[in-house]
Amino acid sequence: MLRIPFPERPDWKVKAREFGFHFHTMHGEPYWDESAYYQFSLQQIENDLEDPTAEIHQMCLEVVDRVVRSEELMTRFCIPEPFWDQIATSWYEREPSLYSRIDLAYDGQGPAKFYENNADTPTSLYETGFWQWLWLEDQVNNGHISRSADQFNALQELLINRFAQLKPTMPNHTLHLACCKDTDEDRGTVQYLQDCAEQAGIRCAFVYVEDIGLSDRNRFTDLKDNNISWLFKLYPWEFMHREEYGAHISGNHCRFLEPLWKSVISNKALLPQLWKLFPGHPNLLPAYFEDDPGAANLSKYVRKPIFSREGANISVHQNGNTLIQGDGPYGEEGYILQAWHTLPKFGDNYTLIGSWLVNDAPAGISIREDTGPITQDLSRFLPHIIV
Repeated sequence: MLRIPFPERPDWKVKAREFGFHFHTMHGEPYWDESAYYQFSLQQIENDLEDPTAEIHQMCLEVVDRVVRSEELMTRFCIPEPFWDQIATSWYEREPSLYSRIDLAYDGQGPAKFYENNADTPTSLYETGFWQWLWLEDQVNNGHISRSADQFNALQELLINRFAQLKPTMPNHTLHLACCKDTDEDRGTVQYLQDCAEQAGIRCAFVYVEDIGLSDRNRFTDLKDNNISWLFKLYPWEFMHREEYGAHISGNHCRFLEPLWKSVISNKALLPQLWKLFPGHPNLLPAYFEDDPGAANLSKYVRKPIFSREGANISVHQNGNTLIQGDGPYGEEGYILQAWHTLPKFGDNYTLIGSWLVNDAPAGISIREDTGPITQDLSRFLPHIIV
Protein backbone atom coordinates (compact mmCIF):
# COMPACT_ATOMS: atom_id res chain seq x y z
CA MET A 1 0.00 0.00 0.00
CA LEU A 2 1.59 3.24 -1.19
CA ARG A 3 0.56 6.88 -1.39
CA ILE A 4 1.86 8.21 -4.70
CA PRO A 5 1.87 11.95 -5.53
CA PHE A 6 0.39 12.52 -8.99
CA PRO A 7 -0.47 15.44 -11.30
CA GLU A 8 -4.08 16.57 -11.34
CA ARG A 9 -6.08 16.51 -14.55
CA PRO A 10 -6.06 20.09 -15.81
CA ASP A 11 -9.75 20.01 -16.69
CA TRP A 12 -11.14 18.05 -13.78
CA LYS A 13 -13.16 20.92 -12.30
CA VAL A 14 -14.79 21.57 -15.68
CA LYS A 15 -15.61 17.88 -15.90
CA ALA A 16 -16.96 17.95 -12.33
CA ARG A 17 -19.46 20.65 -13.33
CA GLU A 18 -20.39 18.63 -16.41
CA PHE A 19 -21.13 15.53 -14.33
CA GLY A 20 -22.84 17.30 -11.46
CA PHE A 21 -20.09 16.85 -8.86
CA HIS A 22 -20.95 20.08 -7.05
CA PHE A 23 -19.41 19.26 -3.68
CA HIS A 24 -15.79 18.60 -4.69
CA THR A 25 -14.95 21.68 -2.60
CA MET A 26 -16.84 22.35 0.63
CA HIS A 27 -16.68 25.46 2.81
CA GLY A 28 -13.67 26.63 0.80
CA GLU A 29 -11.72 23.44 1.51
CA PRO A 30 -10.89 20.69 -1.03
CA TYR A 31 -12.90 17.53 -0.56
CA TRP A 32 -11.95 15.66 -3.73
CA ASP A 33 -8.14 15.44 -3.91
CA GLU A 34 -6.37 13.92 -6.92
CA SER A 35 -2.92 15.29 -6.13
CA ALA A 36 -2.08 11.73 -5.08
CA TYR A 37 -3.52 8.23 -5.24
CA TYR A 38 -3.22 5.07 -3.16
CA GLN A 39 -1.82 1.91 -4.70
CA PHE A 40 -2.61 -1.64 -3.56
CA SER A 41 -1.65 -5.11 -4.62
CA LEU A 42 -4.41 -7.55 -5.55
CA GLN A 43 -3.49 -9.71 -2.56
CA GLN A 44 -3.93 -6.77 -0.19
CA ILE A 45 -7.37 -6.05 -1.63
CA GLU A 46 -8.63 -9.62 -1.68
CA ASN A 47 -7.09 -11.00 1.52
CA ASP A 48 -6.84 -7.99 3.82
CA LEU A 49 -9.88 -5.93 2.81
CA GLU A 50 -12.47 -7.81 0.74
CA ASP A 51 -12.55 -11.09 2.71
CA PRO A 52 -12.55 -9.41 6.16
CA THR A 53 -15.31 -7.04 5.03
CA ALA A 54 -17.55 -10.01 4.19
CA GLU A 55 -16.74 -11.72 7.49
CA ILE A 56 -17.23 -8.60 9.64
CA HIS A 57 -20.56 -7.97 7.96
CA GLN A 58 -21.80 -11.45 8.81
CA MET A 59 -20.67 -10.97 12.40
CA CYS A 60 -22.64 -7.71 12.52
CA LEU A 61 -25.74 -9.51 11.25
CA GLU A 62 -25.36 -12.04 14.06
CA VAL A 63 -25.43 -9.16 16.53
CA VAL A 64 -28.66 -7.90 14.98
CA ASP A 65 -30.23 -11.32 15.40
CA ARG A 66 -29.36 -11.35 19.09
CA VAL A 67 -30.35 -7.77 19.82
CA VAL A 68 -33.86 -7.97 18.33
CA ARG A 69 -34.56 -10.97 20.60
CA SER A 70 -33.47 -9.20 23.79
CA GLU A 71 -35.24 -6.35 25.58
CA GLU A 72 -32.07 -5.81 27.61
CA LEU A 73 -29.99 -5.30 24.49
CA MET A 74 -32.61 -3.12 22.82
CA THR A 75 -32.40 -0.92 25.88
CA ARG A 76 -28.59 -0.98 25.77
CA PHE A 77 -28.75 0.17 22.15
CA CYS A 78 -30.94 3.13 23.23
CA ILE A 79 -33.69 2.21 20.78
CA PRO A 80 -37.08 3.60 21.88
CA GLU A 81 -39.36 0.84 23.15
CA PRO A 82 -42.28 1.64 20.76
CA PHE A 83 -40.04 0.52 17.88
CA TRP A 84 -38.81 -2.77 19.31
CA ASP A 85 -41.46 -4.94 17.71
CA GLN A 86 -41.24 -3.10 14.39
CA ILE A 87 -37.48 -3.56 14.23
CA ALA A 88 -37.74 -7.23 15.15
CA THR A 89 -40.41 -7.80 12.50
CA SER A 90 -38.27 -5.98 9.94
CA TRP A 91 -35.43 -8.37 10.75
CA TYR A 92 -37.51 -11.56 10.91
CA GLU A 93 -39.02 -10.72 7.52
CA ARG A 94 -35.53 -9.95 6.20
CA GLU A 95 -36.62 -6.67 4.73
CA PRO A 96 -34.09 -6.01 1.99
CA SER A 97 -31.05 -3.80 2.39
CA LEU A 98 -29.39 -1.82 -0.36
CA TYR A 99 -25.90 -0.91 0.81
CA SER A 100 -23.58 -0.12 3.70
CA ARG A 101 -19.99 0.85 4.46
CA ILE A 102 -17.62 -0.30 7.17
CA ASP A 103 -14.62 1.80 8.19
CA LEU A 104 -11.22 0.13 8.49
CA ALA A 105 -7.74 1.11 9.64
CA TYR A 106 -5.22 -0.57 7.35
CA ASP A 107 -1.58 0.16 6.52
CA GLY A 108 -0.93 -2.52 3.90
CA GLN A 109 0.35 -5.10 6.38
CA GLY A 110 -2.89 -6.47 7.82
CA PRO A 111 -5.03 -7.31 9.58
CA ALA A 112 -7.37 -4.39 8.98
CA LYS A 113 -9.02 -3.11 12.15
CA PHE A 114 -12.76 -2.43 12.21
CA TYR A 115 -13.69 1.04 13.48
CA GLU A 116 -17.46 1.18 12.95
CA ASN A 117 -20.36 0.34 10.64
CA ASN A 118 -22.07 3.03 8.55
CA ALA A 119 -25.01 0.82 7.67
CA ASP A 120 -27.91 3.27 7.58
CA THR A 121 -26.89 6.51 5.83
CA PRO A 122 -23.35 6.17 4.44
CA THR A 123 -22.22 8.96 2.13
CA SER A 124 -19.26 9.34 -0.30
CA LEU A 125 -21.18 7.02 -2.62
CA TYR A 126 -21.01 9.06 -5.84
CA GLU A 127 -17.31 9.78 -5.51
CA THR A 128 -16.62 6.10 -4.86
CA GLY A 129 -18.84 4.43 -7.42
CA PHE A 130 -18.49 6.90 -10.28
CA TRP A 131 -16.05 9.76 -9.89
CA GLN A 132 -12.90 7.88 -8.84
CA TRP A 133 -13.57 5.34 -11.62
CA LEU A 134 -13.82 8.20 -14.13
CA TRP A 135 -10.49 9.50 -12.79
CA LEU A 136 -8.87 6.11 -13.49
CA GLU A 137 -10.35 5.91 -16.99
CA ASP A 138 -9.06 9.38 -17.82
CA GLN A 139 -5.58 8.67 -16.50
CA VAL A 140 -5.37 5.37 -18.39
CA ASN A 141 -6.67 6.91 -21.62
CA ASN A 142 -4.15 9.76 -21.31
CA GLY A 143 -1.32 7.26 -20.85
CA HIS A 144 -0.49 8.36 -17.30
CA ILE A 145 -1.44 5.05 -15.67
CA SER A 146 -0.93 1.57 -17.14
CA ARG A 147 -3.89 -0.14 -18.82
CA SER A 148 -3.20 -3.13 -16.59
CA ALA A 149 -4.18 -1.09 -13.50
CA ASP A 150 -7.54 -1.77 -11.90
CA GLN A 151 -9.66 -0.47 -9.05
CA PHE A 152 -11.62 -2.32 -6.37
CA ASN A 153 -14.85 -0.72 -7.43
CA ALA A 154 -17.91 -2.60 -8.65
CA LEU A 155 -20.16 -0.32 -6.64
CA GLN A 156 -22.19 1.29 -9.42
CA GLU A 157 -22.78 -1.97 -11.29
CA LEU A 158 -23.84 -3.76 -8.11
CA LEU A 159 -26.16 -0.92 -7.05
CA ILE A 160 -27.97 -1.04 -10.41
CA ASN A 161 -28.21 -4.83 -10.18
CA ARG A 162 -29.54 -4.59 -6.63
CA PHE A 163 -32.22 -2.10 -7.64
CA ALA A 164 -33.20 -4.45 -10.46
CA GLN A 165 -33.59 -7.25 -7.88
CA LEU A 166 -35.72 -5.04 -5.63
CA LYS A 167 -38.01 -3.80 -8.40
CA PRO A 168 -40.20 -6.98 -8.60
CA THR A 169 -40.80 -6.79 -4.83
CA MET A 170 -42.43 -3.36 -5.28
CA PRO A 171 -44.11 -3.62 -8.72
CA ASN A 172 -45.61 -0.42 -10.12
CA HIS A 173 -44.46 1.56 -7.08
CA THR A 174 -42.58 4.85 -7.27
CA LEU A 175 -39.37 4.97 -5.26
CA HIS A 176 -39.20 8.28 -3.43
CA LEU A 177 -35.71 9.37 -2.47
CA ALA A 178 -35.18 11.88 0.34
CA CYS A 179 -32.51 13.86 2.10
CA CYS A 180 -32.40 17.03 4.16
CA LYS A 181 -32.26 20.49 2.65
CA ASP A 182 -29.14 22.66 2.48
CA THR A 183 -26.54 19.92 1.97
CA ASP A 184 -24.97 19.54 -1.47
CA GLU A 185 -23.24 16.30 -0.48
CA ASP A 186 -26.43 14.53 0.60
CA ARG A 187 -28.33 15.84 -2.41
CA GLY A 188 -25.57 14.59 -4.73
CA THR A 189 -25.59 11.17 -3.05
CA VAL A 190 -29.35 10.82 -3.43
CA GLN A 191 -29.27 12.00 -7.05
CA TYR A 192 -26.65 9.36 -7.81
CA LEU A 193 -28.79 6.64 -6.24
CA GLN A 194 -31.80 7.89 -8.20
CA ASP A 195 -29.77 7.61 -11.42
CA CYS A 196 -28.83 4.02 -10.51
CA ALA A 197 -32.44 3.12 -9.71
CA GLU A 198 -33.72 4.62 -12.95
CA GLN A 199 -31.12 2.65 -14.91
CA ALA A 200 -32.67 -0.43 -13.31
CA GLY A 201 -36.08 0.61 -14.66
CA ILE A 202 -37.54 1.97 -11.42
CA ARG A 203 -39.80 5.03 -11.48
CA CYS A 204 -38.40 7.61 -9.06
CA ALA A 205 -39.33 10.89 -7.40
CA PHE A 206 -37.42 13.16 -5.06
CA VAL A 207 -38.69 14.82 -1.89
CA TYR A 208 -36.86 16.64 0.89
CA VAL A 209 -37.24 15.09 4.32
CA GLU A 210 -38.64 18.36 5.64
CA ASP A 211 -41.39 18.24 2.99
CA ILE A 212 -42.70 14.77 3.77
CA GLY A 213 -46.25 15.07 5.05
CA LEU A 214 -48.86 12.85 6.67
CA SER A 215 -52.28 12.31 5.12
CA ASP A 216 -55.54 11.98 7.05
CA ARG A 217 -55.04 8.22 6.68
CA ASN A 218 -51.59 8.50 8.30
CA ARG A 219 -49.80 7.79 5.02
CA PHE A 220 -46.57 9.56 4.16
CA THR A 221 -47.04 12.01 1.27
CA ASP A 222 -44.91 14.24 -0.94
CA LEU A 223 -45.58 17.87 -1.86
CA LYS A 224 -48.01 16.76 -4.58
CA ASP A 225 -49.99 14.73 -2.01
CA ASN A 226 -48.86 11.49 -3.63
CA ASN A 227 -48.62 8.59 -1.21
CA ILE A 228 -45.08 7.45 -0.45
CA SER A 229 -45.07 3.66 -0.45
CA TRP A 230 -41.34 3.05 -1.02
CA LEU A 231 -38.79 5.43 0.45
CA PHE A 232 -35.01 5.69 0.37
CA LYS A 233 -34.12 8.13 3.13
CA LEU A 234 -30.69 9.58 3.70
CA TYR A 235 -31.85 10.37 7.20
CA PRO A 236 -30.86 8.30 10.23
CA TRP A 237 -33.34 6.00 11.89
CA GLU A 238 -32.47 7.38 15.32
CA PHE A 239 -33.69 10.78 14.08
CA MET A 240 -36.85 9.33 12.52
CA HIS A 241 -37.70 7.53 15.75
CA ARG A 242 -37.90 10.89 17.49
CA GLU A 243 -39.84 12.83 14.85
CA GLU A 244 -43.52 13.66 15.42
CA TYR A 245 -44.45 11.28 12.61
CA GLY A 246 -42.37 8.47 14.17
CA ALA A 247 -45.44 6.94 15.74
CA HIS A 248 -46.92 6.47 12.26
CA ILE A 249 -44.02 4.49 10.78
CA SER A 250 -45.73 1.25 11.80
CA GLY A 251 -48.78 0.50 9.72
CA ASN A 252 -47.91 3.23 7.25
CA HIS A 253 -47.71 0.83 4.29
CA CYS A 254 -44.30 2.29 3.42
CA ARG A 255 -41.22 0.14 2.79
CA PHE A 256 -37.88 1.71 3.60
CA LEU A 257 -34.36 1.66 2.29
CA GLU A 258 -32.57 1.19 4.55
CA PRO A 259 -34.91 -1.11 6.55
CA LEU A 260 -35.74 -0.60 10.21
CA TRP A 261 -33.37 -3.34 11.38
CA LYS A 262 -30.50 -1.10 10.33
CA SER A 263 -31.27 0.80 13.57
CA VAL A 264 -29.22 -1.90 15.28
CA ILE A 265 -26.33 -2.37 12.91
CA SER A 266 -25.61 1.37 12.51
CA ASN A 267 -25.46 1.90 16.26
CA LYS A 268 -22.10 2.31 18.07
CA ALA A 269 -23.38 -0.12 20.72
CA LEU A 270 -22.66 -2.70 18.03
CA LEU A 271 -18.95 -2.47 18.86
CA PRO A 272 -18.94 -3.79 22.46
CA GLN A 273 -21.47 -6.44 21.47
CA LEU A 274 -19.20 -7.63 18.65
CA TRP A 275 -16.24 -7.82 21.03
CA LYS A 276 -18.34 -9.80 23.52
CA LEU A 277 -19.39 -12.33 20.86
CA PHE A 278 -16.05 -12.53 19.05
CA PRO A 279 -13.34 -11.66 21.61
CA GLY A 280 -9.85 -11.58 20.18
CA HIS A 281 -10.96 -11.58 16.56
CA PRO A 282 -8.04 -10.21 14.52
CA ASN A 283 -10.14 -7.55 12.78
CA LEU A 284 -11.85 -6.27 15.95
CA LEU A 285 -10.70 -3.81 18.58
CA PRO A 286 -11.62 -4.33 22.25
CA ALA A 287 -14.75 -2.31 22.99
CA TYR A 288 -17.01 -1.87 26.03
CA PHE A 289 -19.96 0.13 27.22
CA GLU A 290 -18.70 2.97 29.35
CA ASP A 291 -20.12 1.45 32.53
CA ASP A 292 -18.77 -2.05 31.79
CA PRO A 293 -16.08 -3.16 34.31
CA GLY A 294 -13.99 -4.39 31.37
CA ALA A 295 -13.55 -0.80 30.23
CA ALA A 296 -11.02 -0.36 33.05
CA ASN A 297 -8.64 -2.56 31.04
CA LEU A 298 -8.27 0.13 28.38
CA SER A 299 -5.36 2.47 29.07
CA LYS A 300 -5.79 4.41 25.80
CA TYR A 301 -9.16 4.48 24.13
CA VAL A 302 -11.61 6.33 21.90
CA ARG A 303 -14.87 7.47 23.51
CA LYS A 304 -17.72 7.37 20.97
CA PRO A 305 -21.35 8.42 21.42
CA ILE A 306 -23.83 5.59 20.86
CA PHE A 307 -25.28 7.82 18.12
CA SER A 308 -22.93 10.08 16.18
CA ARG A 309 -22.00 11.08 12.64
CA GLU A 310 -18.89 12.31 10.83
CA GLY A 311 -16.56 12.01 13.83
CA ALA A 312 -18.62 14.38 16.00
CA ASN A 313 -18.19 14.24 19.82
CA ILE A 314 -15.45 11.61 19.58
CA SER A 315 -12.61 11.98 22.07
CA VAL A 316 -9.34 10.18 22.78
CA HIS A 317 -8.18 9.43 26.33
CA GLN A 318 -5.10 7.94 27.95
CA ASN A 319 -4.56 7.22 31.64
CA GLY A 320 -7.27 9.65 32.68
CA ASN A 321 -6.14 12.46 30.37
CA THR A 322 -8.11 13.78 27.38
CA LEU A 323 -5.80 13.94 24.36
CA ILE A 324 -8.35 14.91 21.69
CA GLN A 325 -11.86 16.30 22.12
CA GLY A 326 -14.32 16.65 19.24
CA ASP A 327 -17.33 18.95 19.32
CA GLY A 328 -20.86 18.15 18.19
CA PRO A 329 -24.47 17.59 19.19
CA TYR A 330 -24.32 13.92 20.21
CA GLY A 331 -23.82 11.97 23.42
CA GLU A 332 -26.93 12.27 25.56
CA GLU A 333 -27.74 8.55 25.09
CA GLY A 334 -24.34 7.48 26.42
CA TYR A 335 -20.96 6.33 25.15
CA ILE A 336 -18.94 3.27 24.30
CA LEU A 337 -15.17 2.93 24.65
CA GLN A 338 -13.04 1.35 21.94
CA ALA A 339 -9.34 0.55 22.25
CA TRP A 340 -7.15 3.12 20.53
CA HIS A 341 -5.67 1.97 17.24
CA THR A 342 -4.27 4.89 15.34
CA LEU A 343 -4.92 5.30 11.65
CA PRO A 344 -1.87 4.68 9.48
CA LYS A 345 -0.01 7.82 8.54
CA PHE A 346 1.29 8.46 5.04
CA GLY A 347 3.41 11.60 5.21
CA ASP A 348 1.25 14.10 7.09
CA ASN A 349 -1.99 12.27 6.34
CA TYR A 350 -3.99 9.86 8.48
CA THR A 351 -5.77 7.43 6.16
CA LEU A 352 -9.11 5.65 6.60
CA ILE A 353 -10.53 3.01 4.26
CA GLY A 354 -14.26 2.71 3.72
CA SER A 355 -15.22 -0.75 2.51
CA TRP A 356 -18.58 -0.92 0.76
CA LEU A 357 -21.16 -3.68 0.57
CA VAL A 358 -24.17 -4.03 -1.68
CA ASN A 359 -26.70 -6.75 -0.87
CA ASP A 360 -24.34 -8.16 1.77
CA ALA A 361 -21.40 -8.54 -0.67
CA PRO A 362 -18.16 -6.46 -0.79
CA ALA A 363 -18.40 -3.90 -3.59
CA GLY A 364 -15.35 -1.59 -3.45
CA ILE A 365 -13.40 0.84 -1.30
CA SER A 366 -13.11 4.56 -0.73
CA ILE A 367 -10.20 6.36 0.89
CA ARG A 368 -10.39 9.43 3.13
CA GLU A 369 -7.47 11.24 4.69
CA ASP A 370 -6.99 14.05 7.17
CA THR A 371 -4.15 15.85 8.91
CA GLY A 372 -5.73 14.77 12.20
CA PRO A 373 -6.38 11.23 13.49
CA ILE A 374 -10.20 11.57 13.46
CA THR A 375 -11.90 11.41 10.07
CA GLN A 376 -14.54 14.13 9.75
CA ASP A 377 -17.04 15.41 7.19
CA LEU A 378 -14.44 17.54 5.38
CA SER A 379 -11.70 14.90 5.30
CA ARG A 380 -10.36 14.59 1.76
CA PHE A 381 -11.31 11.79 -0.65
CA LEU A 382 -8.52 10.28 -2.78
CA PRO A 383 -8.68 7.69 -5.59
CA HIS A 384 -6.90 4.34 -5.61
CA ILE A 385 -5.61 1.72 -8.03
CA ILE A 386 -4.65 -1.96 -7.95
CA VAL A 387 -1.43 -3.05 -9.66
